[in-house]
Amino acid sequence: MSIQEICRAASNTRLGEGLYQLVLDAPQIAAAAQCGQFVHIACGEGNLLRRPISICEAGEGRLRIVFQVKGSGTEWLADRKEGDTLDVLGPLGHGFDTAALGARPVLIGGGIGVPPMLQAAKCAKAAGAAPRAVLGFRNRGAVILEEDFRAVCETFVTTDDGSYARHGFVTDVLQELVADATGVAACGPKPMLKAIAAIAKQAGLPCQVSMEERMGCGIGACLVCACALKAENGETRYGHVCKDGPVFNAEEVEW
Repeated sequence: MSIQEICRAASNTRLGEGLYQLVLDAPQIAAAAQCGQFVHIACGEGNLLRRPISICEAGEGRLRIVFQVKGSGTEWLADRKEGDTLDVLGPLGHGFDTAALGARPVLIGGGIGVPPMLQAAKCAKAAGAAPRAVLGFRNRGAVILEEDFRAVCETFVTTDDGSYARHGFVTDVLQELVADATGVAACGPKPMLKAIAAIAKQAGLPCQVSMEERMGCGIGACLVCACALKAENGETRYGHVCKDGPVFNAEEVEW
């Protein structure tokens, strides 16, 4: 059940070029949130539609979100100061089922898909699993949350251009880890998710993917975030990323 809560900004920190971390006092939403869910934030009077932001961390009455400035709404969000209030709707969507990923899951994030994987790693570890995280970025300047992940689990970092850590892609690391993995979960660009799903399928591993789509209402009433899924009869059906996802079993998705 989603909650509309007026939340106070506890802090807003610039993490990199166009990247921000916002911590909100949100006791009701934080208490209900599960890993992989998101919130829908009203971003000023001039922006009619709310902006969907993945939950990076929830606990002790607070929400931590990390976002990238992409337009007027997120520009407004980046300008928030400590003490400002925000109209937040959440938690929304279906998150990760970390229990279904087994005792040794591989959790993968690409770019701005990295933040929600932190809470997933913490959930898996709290349940007794030994997760490993693989984080992929364009370059050194885009790297975020590395130390947060290293504090939770074994972590691998890749950069597309080789300017930091390992030169290559998250799929290169996944290929090396699947031998003793029990499941895979990922969030990031669709081409990355498609490649991860193929590797997991070949290895016979369960795979969950968090889809990134533009959203309108955030509750399944509009058709903005429709995505193609496989029906039981083999035909294509359509679901909503906001309501039926954002997390899906990878084999459900029509890639």
